[in-house]
Amino acid sequence: MVPAAFPTSLPLCVCLLLASGLVQAGRLLVVPMDGSHWFDMQMVVEKLIQRGHEVVVVIPEVSWRLGKSLNCTVKTYSVSHTLEDLDREFKYFTYTQWKTPEQSIRSFMTGSARGFFELMFSHSRGLFNDKKLVEYLKQRSFDAVFLDPFDVCGLIVAKYLSLPSVIFARLSFCYYLEEGAQCPSLLSYVPRLFSKYTDTMTFKERVWNHYMYIEDYVSCPYFFKTAVEIASEVLQTPVTMTDLFSPVSIWLLRTDFVLEFPRPVMPNMVFVGGMNCLQGKPLSKEFEAYVNASGEHGIVVFSLGSMVSEIPEKKAMEIAEALGRIPQTVLWRYTGTRPSNLAKNTILVKWLPQNDLLGHPKTRAFITHSGSHGIYEGICNGVPMVMMPLFGDQMDNAKRMETRGAGVTLNVLEMTADDLENALKTVINNKSYKENIMRLSSLHKDRPIEPLDLAVFWVEYVMRHKGAPHLRPAAHDLTWYQYHSLDVIGFLLAIVLTVVFIVFKCCAYGCRKCFGGKGRVKKSHKSKTH
Repeated sequence: MVPAAFPTSLPLCVCLLLASGLVQAGRLLVVPMDGSHWFDMQMVVEKLIQRGHEVVVVIPEVSWRLGKSLNCTVKTYSVSHTLEDLDREFKYFTYTQWKTPEQSIRSFMTGSARGFFELMFSHSRGLFNDKKLVEYLKQRSFDAVFLDPFDVCGLIVAKYLSLPSVIFARLSFCYYLEEGAQCPSLLSYVPRLFSKYTDTMTFKERVWNHYMYIEDYVSCPYFFKTAVEIASEVLQTPVTMTDLFSPVSIWLLRTDFVLEFPRPVMPNMVFVGGMNCLQGKPLSKEFEAYVNASGEHGIVVFSLGSMVSEIPEKKAMEIAEALGRIPQTVLWRYTGTRPSNLAKNTILVKWLPQNDLLGHPKTRAFITHSGSHGIYEGICNGVPMVMMPLFGDQMDNAKRMETRGAGVTLNVLEMTADDLENALKTVINNKSYKENIMRLSSLHKDRPIEPLDLAVFWVEYVMRHKGAPHLRPAAHDLTWYQYHSLDVIGFLLAIVLTVVFIVFKCCAYGCRKCFGGKGRVKKSHKSKTH
């Protein structure tokens, strides 16, 4: 009887499952950041769409990659700059790093990157100038905002609409992670961004780490001045960047402690590093042919990321010379002018399947700019790295991998062809580098849930519960002197000083009573005898 009844009940079961899925579905507003930041965020958004959520992505009409191939509602707004302006500012910024790298938070914020970020900050004004779009967002009754804080627009939208928010980022500039999440960051062992320090610092390094922290407090308000002015104008009340970061419900951080140094974290900080570590797919015939032709020496994968494709001619020739000295076949993603001294073992391609190539057993090394995507693909596939960091968190990422013995770091400003040749031969021929990166790969993959699933869970969690107020520390409601218990310390110190004062006065009074009277008697006795 059961087998006969099963087919007739199957459609009903399917309908019930679909209905339950629809009940759980919610509305999510997404405010992303352009460039490589979008890669991982897009994976989360696509998974949320597949799970039946209504997703609306709000993007500027001028962008490199945003909104493409998404099966959801995409809303655009006008901006004051063109795609040519965006390209020009970013190319100026990246080209500067090959000449005079900006290796402090102050130089980064006040130097060649400032023009690019000013364009990013202007997105907020463009969005809120579009009254129809703002009215549309008000009427949709979203459950949460999913945002990248590098484009401050998302933070302003979340505060304007009074919606719970989920941040998706590798890091936060300045001290806004510490203040926004009220997360302790002890300078004695937590290195600052751009410091290139480890968690074991000398006295001199700890002094400089404190100096960089002070430099953050001086420079950051100036850097975010435009963004804060726009936010205050939109919200019609004076605000600070801390005011924008403090209401965040969940911080999804694209890193983990295989790469990061151990440090305190808060319960609303979730680590989802390695989301792009996917099982490698079979190579196309073109790339399979390159790999097979490499013979027993194998290949080296060379990419400086999706955002950097051109190198100054002199530096490109130095790199080409070094690559020609190794026996491996080099697959180099490069769209600039072909170096005149390019060797036969080096193949230039405009695009390469990076993760699939790194997963191939014939890959011997990975030359990378140390962006978080490339670093995690290198870790995931167990490929030792030669790192040429250019800007942002790349210097710190490289330092972390070098400290763990999984790669060699080169200074792009000073390196020569000999330096690159020696670095490649070291990571390929010294077995310890392969052993160390395989150990990191094993640690990274040993986890109870995949990073993508974890990220999706927490976004849905915020949507279901309209935030996560129970994970919000009470430190947000304290003044700075209450947070550091200066009022308590002052009160206890006052009690101690009062007790000491009373004891001192009592002792002084006792001493006068015990010894002061005898002295006066003796003195009067002497005066009578005279």
